[in-house]
Amino acid sequence: MTELIFATHNQHKVSEAQAILPASVHIRSLHDIRCHEEIPETQNSLQGNALQKAQYVAERYHCHCFADDTGLEIDALDGRPGVYSARYAGEGCSFADNMRKVLDELRDVKELERRSARFRTVIALILEGKTYFFEGRVEGFITLQPVGAEGFGYDPVFLPKGYTQTFAEMDAAEKNRISHRGRAMAQMIDFLRKA
Repeated sequence: MTELIFATHNQHKVSEAQAILPASVHIRSLHDIRCHEEIPETQNSLQGNALQKAQYVAERYHCHCFADDTGLEIDALDGRPGVYSARYAGEGCSFADNMRKVLDELRDVKELERRSARFRTVIALILEGKTYFFEGRVEGFITLQPVGAEGFGYDPVFLPKGYTQTFAEMDAAEKNRISHRGRAMAQMIDFLRKA
């Protein structure tokens, strides 16, 4: 069995990742290794932040690990919130605060086609001292209001292209099958199987 540390304090992410990865890969979170400090995310790209977090954990805890960074890129907002998605409404903000800010900034854009967006996830994996990157993306639209109670983050306002339900209306298995994180994880799984 391969053990990987997922460099996150977000239990939603850990649960999603464990559901996607094969049983032969066991994930432990930062909580599991008693890493309670906030890991810096000071880079200006998703890849940079993912690498920064993975390196922080690998160097201090001497383990195989991976980290991800995810951004919601909205075309009508010139790609915002992007790398600042998790703290778009300010430091210490909630998921609901971030959604409200996005919806407020899009209040004059009523047509769904003009509310096009994508989720992108970049994973940095550090294994045997080497670093590997994997990227997943999913295209979609920002809804006029939040719909659904599942998922987390911007899931209630993200409608994937070709679907009639937001991520927050889908069950975990369906979301994981098509999501940005699911697609990045699938690439990492393929790599781990061949490694």
